Formats: sequence, structure tokens, C-alpha cells
Amino acid sequence: MTIAPKKIGLYLSCLLLMLSILAKPVSAFEVRNKTEIQNEIDDYVIKNMKVNHIKGAALAIANNEEVFYAQGYGAFSDGRDITGSTPFPIASLSKSFTALAVLQMVEKGLIDLDAPYTSYFPDLSPEDERVHDITVRNLLNQTSGLNDKVNPDMTNSPQYQSLQEINQSLNTVKLAIDPGTAFSYHNPNYQYLALLVEKVSGQSFFAYLEKNIFEPLGMGHTFNVSTTQQINENPAIPRGHYLLFGYPVNQAEPFWFIDGPAGIMSTAEDMTKWMLAQYNGRLLAPELMEQYHKAGQSGPYGMGWLADEDEHGGRTISHSGIFWTYKAEETIYLDQHLGITMMFNSGLNAFIDYSAFVDEIARIIKGEKSETSIFNSRNMERVMILLVITTFLWGLYTHIRMNRSKKGITTGKLIFSSVGRLLPILILLFLSPLTTFIGAGRVLPWFGLWTTMSSLIIWLVVLSLVNITILVCRFKLYYRTKKRRNFETDAR
Repeated sequence: MTIAPKKIGLYLSCLLLMLSILAKPVSAFEVRNKTEIQNEIDDYVIKNMKVNHIKGAALAIANNEEVFYAQGYGAFSDGRDITGSTPFPIASLSKSFTALAVLQMVEKGLIDLDAPYTSYFPDLSPEDERVHDITVRNLLNQTSGLNDKVNPDMTNSPQYQSLQEINQSLNTVKLAIDPGTAFSYHNPNYQYLALLVEKVSGQSFFAYLEKNIFEPLGMGHTFNVSTTQQINENPAIPRGHYLLFGYPVNQAEPFWFIDGPAGIMSTAEDMTKWMLAQYNGRLLAPELMEQYHKAGQSGPYGMGWLADEDEHGGRTISHSGIFWTYKAEETIYLDQHLGITMMFNSGLNAFIDYSAFVDEIARIIKGEKSETSIFNSRNMERVMILLVITTFLWGLYTHIRMNRSKKGITTGKLIFSSVGRLLPILILLFLSPLTTFIGAGRVLPWFGLWTTMSSLIIWLVVLSLVNITILVCRFKLYYRTKKRRNFETDAR
């Protein structure tokens, strides 16, 4: 059977018309879909910033080979809008930059990952011979044998003023454990690495980062500082906050030497370029890039990243950044070519799950429904306010009732009640070692404890004062009872 040429032409015309009609909705859907996703992300972020009392934030999303989104939220205290080009401290996200600088020199044959660190600094003469066993890889993997207890970091007073000064601490430190045997997160590991970059490159650490990482990646608004004082003095950076019963309190970041592990300031726009570089092969040779994104010797911590892999999301690298008045979270889904970074101008808080922002934004991008936890700062701080008021009223009621009581109290009851009422006082006194135990060896200064859990501390103080008052009343009642019984005995 043959088909006439006119019919063929008609069929072709109809087919082309149908394709053109179908093509328009698909294109419009794609544009609308991206806009809808961004609007949904905005709604989620704004809502969750509000319920968590976060004043300002910046979001960076890289997807496939493009900058998907770079957006700022909130405003400076003087009313200026926070935008995608507003610089924020990225805190410990800086470690992945420091690790990259080291690996770039490994690629050039200038550094050996398994060489002892002290081989690059022959002037060091450590008292603990095991310091000579610390390799460059140990420092990258946080398995140096050092921790905050033996080599103070945030609690060191006065703080160090230079990388060279920090390096000299290796002469007197006594390692907590043998190098390479266990993971212990310790910021000075990356300060030693920053100094190693300076020593081998012959440049300052900032100059090296700028020339070899920031400029090649087009991160024109990213820079490095040595101390938190430089953050406080920079008017381009939004002032940080901590939360007191959910109320944001402006607070200068305490002085801390951060060059190497936590000194980088960046913008949402620049962080998208950084994340794109993690899977487009621009940073390192493939074999080194694989090492860069792998888990370490003793757990998931590798070289400035936490590396993970699951059957659904594939390979991921992530890190969090913590200051007392700033916070940052970053996750890169390597196999999905998706990266998300969020930076906040509020610090570590017991009632805010900052990582949930990244997780839920990823869910939105993947077409899933985001979830908002009821365990947010607003709800939890309301509970804490209620606890403080209830504790005070309960203490007042107990005090009045005991003063009016005519019942006696035995020695056994006094001892039993005293033990229970001393518990919150003991928790308050030993709060620092308790958090060190929970935080895998990190030793926090009292200022950090205050900004992280101020409402909890206030409740513990109120509860302790109430318990002390009740204990005093119980002792008075006990001696009054004892005196009355002695009087009755003598009268007989």
C-alpha cells in the first residue's frame, strides 16, 4: 500500500504541530518547577527561622553544573538586607579548604601524607617522643593523639596569637593516646596543617588560599581571618547572636585564634562555586580527589569532611561549623551532584537542629514533602520558661508549707531528701566535664556553655536555689524536732 505525497506532508505537518504544542508546556513546566521549588524553599526557611528565632541566614544550593540558588534571609541590625553576597563565617567548614591546600601540595610532590609532621619542622624538640609519630595524614584525619584536655583550644588563656606560637606547644604537650589509634576532633590539628602550608609554599596561609583556591574557583568575596576579633570588627558581616529564652541577643564573638580550622568568611554565591568544584574535577587529580572525599583511618572523618554512603542517597560529604554566635551546615551529595550550604548569624543552641535545614531543603529539591519538627526553639523555650516559673512557685509553696508544718522529720528522711536536692547543684558544678563527655572530648568554655544552653542553666540555677532554701528549712525543722524530742525526754 502506498501513501500519497500530499498525505505524507499532511501527516508530517500534524506531527510537527503536536511536537511544538507539547514542547511548550514541558519548557514552561521546567521553568515553573524551578521557581516553585525556590518558593517552597523560601517558605520553609523563613518559617523555620521564625520558629527558631534566627535573625539572619544565607543559603547556597549547587545542582548539577549550575548555581541553583544563592539567597539571603533577614537583615542586619541597621536594616540592610542580607543577600547572597553577604559574607558569613563558615567556621569549621574551613577545614575542607585547609585539607585541599595540603593535598594540592601532595599532588606537586611537596608534601608526603605519611611523613611525620615534625620532619617539616626540625627545630621542634618535643618532650613526648610520640609527637614524632604524628603524620600529616593523622592531622587531616583527626587521629593525632591530641585532644582538648591535653592541648587546650577554646579554653586556652591567653589565646595564641600566631601559627608559629601554636606549633611550639608540641614541645611540651603530652599526647592523650598514641597517634593513629583513635579519632578525636581537635582544632589545633588544622592549625598545624595551615602552618605546614605556609612552610612549604613560602606564603602566608591566606595568600596561598587566595591564589590557589579562591581565585581559581571565582570565589571573589571569600577571605580568611586569623582571629574572631576580625569578624567582630568587619561591618560587612552581620552581627552574631545567642538566644536567651528564645530572644536573640547581639553578642560579639569571644576572642579565639581560628587560622586554619575555622577562619574563612564566605558568601552564598561563592559557596555554590565551592560545592560545584567538589564533583566537576577541577580541584585535584582523580586519585587524590577520591582520597579527599573518603572516610578516614578511624571512622567517617576523612580530610576535612565527614564521608558517608547509603543505598538511597549515594556518597555524601558534610561538615558543620560552630561558633558561639554563628553556625554553618554543609552537605554535598556527590553522586546526585547536589550541594547545600546554610550559614546563620546565631550560634550553637541546645534547642535548634541546624542540620535539619539542609536535610529538609534536600527533600524539597528531590520532590519530597518537608517536615517541621515540633522540637524547635520557640516551643522548647516556652517549656523552659514554664519550668522556671513552675519551679519558683513550687519552691515558694514548699517553703511556706514547711514553715507552717508541725510534723517532725527523721534523720533518714533528711539524708534521703538532701541527696536528691543536691543533684541539680552537682550538675551545675560539673556541667563543663559533662558536656566534654557528651561532646566526645571537646572542652567548652563557660561562655560557650552559657550561649548554648542559657535557659537550661537559668533553670538549674533557680532549681538549685530553691533546693538550697528547702534544705535549710528541712535542717531547721530537723533541729527543731530534735530539740522538742530532747525536751520531752528530759521532762519525763
